[in-house]
Amino acid sequence: MKKMLMLFAGIMLLLVLSACGQKSQSDVVGELNDKLGEMKGYKANAKMTLKMGTEPQVYNVEIWHKDPSFYRVNLKNEEKDQSQMILKNDDGVYVLTPALNKSFKFQSEWPENSSQAYLFESLVKDITEDKTATYKETDKHYVFVTKTRYQNNKMLPYQEITINKKDLSPVSVKVMDPDKTALVLVEFSKVKFDTTFDKDSFDMKKNMTSAQLEAPVMAEVQNEGFAVKYPENIGNMSLTEEKEITTENGERVVLTYEGTKSFTLVQEKAEVVQTSVSTNVNGDPVDLGYTVGAMTGNTIAWTFEGVDYMLASKDLTQVEMMEVARSVGRDPVK
Repeated sequence: MKKMLMLFAGIMLLLVLSACGQKSQSDVVGELNDKLGEMKGYKANAKMTLKMGTEPQVYNVEIWHKDPSFYRVNLKNEEKDQSQMILKNDDGVYVLTPALNKSFKFQSEWPENSSQAYLFESLVKDITEDKTATYKETDKHYVFVTKTRYQNNKMLPYQEITINKKDLSPVSVKVMDPDKTALVLVEFSKVKFDTTFDKDSFDMKKNMTSAQLEAPVMAEVQNEGFAVKYPENIGNMSLTEEKEITTENGERVVLTYEGTKSFTLVQEKAEVVQTSVSTNVNGDPVDLGYTVGAMTGNTIAWTFEGVDYMLASKDLTQVEMMEVARSVGRDPVK
């Protein structure tokens, strides 16, 4: 009997010691916020895979952040030879398209106003604010499943965030649809905390110039045609008119959709400007998955694969416009 009691006590001790090794969800959340509070900045590299079309699109993402509010996010799709940069400094938020020598400038609350799967502080905010988030601990990682804060979170309402136990760096983020199918995957390959930066690391002109050295400005291709793209997420609307208009720079295609609601989609070859141009936008940058656009009231404008797009509607909500715009980036299907 004594041996049995000793064995039972030993088992209980092992269970207690084992339990002591497990951290609670609130413990880990507290550590993440402490890390965020102490951090002066970081650099990170990641691969972002979008699975919203027939073929996955892969982007290399380079992230710089200097506390409290300077950001530089460089997105490159090497297969399609295109790149964009989101830059935030004291002057505002910029979206740069180096190949066209163009930029949009916003007075915006980005990135605080939405989830950002490639920003560490945004992930910590999502984990902290979602009181219904689930949590589990593995040998090397902490894994959270949280709600997202996207404007179109009906399409992408959940995300699985994996954190490295060793240094609390992000490992991966899976952004999921309502069926918990991952449509966006961000895999971090390198994260370096407490990085120092030069004074001009977040300067717009310097970043535009350096980005163009890596990916030179496109040659003039105004006389070349382009493949018209048709949106897929159109609900109870249908294409009622497709009009081609000849302009000084080539052809402009205007698609008109009507039904329960209506919208117009304009497409034309992007113009390469000789002198860098920054357009002030009274709106916000919006993540369309395959590119970053500019939303102002009832319009969204963006550039993709050398083509300028503008979506306008008095009927669609901003979330509905984003869903339509996202679906334009897929393969051309009429």
